[in-house]
Amino acid sequence: MGREVLSRQPFSVLIAAELTALEPGRCELQVAITDQLKQQHGFAHGGVVSYLADNALTYAGGTAMHVPVVTSEFKINYVRPAVGDRLVARAHAVHVSKSQAVCRCDVFAVTDGQEKLCAMAQGTIARLGDANATLQVA
Repeated sequence: MGREVLSRQPFSVLIAAELTALEPGRCELQVAITDQLKQQHGFAHGGVVSYLADNALTYAGGTAMHVPVVTSEFKINYVRPAVGDRLVARAHAVHVSKSQAVCRCDVFAVTDGQEKLCAMAQGTIARLGDANATLQVA
């Protein structure tokens, strides 16, 4: 189900994002750092790093709550330039209620298998729509 949702997001398809792990309250998303995703200084554009964090936070919150969700708000801290071959975002739910989940995410730049933290994010993920709808993690 998670990969199906990702495939219905045109921007995710455009940048070839990959859902590499998903379980209740946890998510890992990855994207290759291509020339098209870099900014003028040669590292991944902050918007791409932010996208990965936002989407990973939403997956973590949605799978923890088992309902359709949207991002209510999130904050990101860029701690170093995202230089490498690939970006990996790992998010997990920290607090979950019926109406929202607060989640955290670390984004790493990967070069030759070595990960370096490039950003940290936290967000509030809010329940969307019909209270009777459920989200499956399969």
